Amino acid sequence: MQEVEIRGDTIRLGQLLKLAGVVGSGGDARELLASGEVLVNGQPEERRGRQLHPGDVVAVGDVSLRVGPQPRPEH
Repeated sequence: MQEVEIRGDTIRLGQLLKLAGVVGSGGDARELLASGEVLVNGQPEERRGRQLHPGDVVAVGDVSLRVGPQPRPEH
């Protein structure tokens, strides 16, 4: 499972798919989501704008992504 670190508390599903390199563009994300192949926490998801939070798991075929918070710098 690949951990994808995000800035802030949330990221949209389409943005996560691009950030992780699963798709190359928003149009590609839209097509992939329309195919029904994307699961969020085990449930099919078709909304590109779905808000994801740290700990959420996105599965696309053999690829699994876990949303993780960006590490905080140590002082």
